[in-house]
Amino acid sequence: MAQLFVVHPENPQIRLLKQAGQLLADGGLVAVPTDSSYAVVARLDDKSAADALRRLRGLDDRHHLTLLCRDLAEIGHFSRVDNRQYRFLKMATPGPWTFILEATREVPRRVSHPSRKTIGIRVPDNHVTLALLEAAGSPLMSTTLIPEGEDEPMNDAQEIFNRYANQLAAVIDGGPCPLQPTTVIDLTGDTPEIVRRGQGDLSALGLD
Repeated sequence: MAQLFVVHPENPQIRLLKQAGQLLADGGLVAVPTDSSYAVVARLDDKSAADALRRLRGLDDRHHLTLLCRDLAEIGHFSRVDNRQYRFLKMATPGPWTFILEATREVPRRVSHPSRKTIGIRVPDNHVTLALLEAAGSPLMSTTLIPEGEDEPMNDAQEIFNRYANQLAAVIDGGPCPLQPTTVIDLTGDTPEIVRRGQGDLSALGLD
């Protein structure tokens, strides 16, 4: 049975997030609010948790899982970033953007795209998410919490708890999310390519 942690959206209680971090360390899945929508997260180096995450969402191996990072330094550890890409990432993070980058060997195969060897990676602009990443002590695998067979993500923590209490280790209630997906930007080519339009002002990045 999942635990429900109710936290302040701007100043989340670190004690509760450390408990959630321990549940992740023990192999559990945790639902957490982000700057786009609620997501399900798991520890990066836990294959069983990754498999459980995919089962919960009904995803196959071709679906990109997103790596949530605390800062640019972690992005550089898990993806190959040249000077041009670094300048772009520095301008854009944190924020509601997911970047497609070439994965390093530090990224498990189950997270990177099987054919392209790329990774979706981002630094979220959300106090609760960042505090959970800090409590976990490492980046986390994530995917938007969209029920299998549906199109819209869930946005009510109590409803998430009621529906997935037997599949999640915890639900972190940090209030409602914007319910608009991140904008996905592919940085593997010579110029940034917009893969999906979502949140964020593209003109601020010189892309619109």
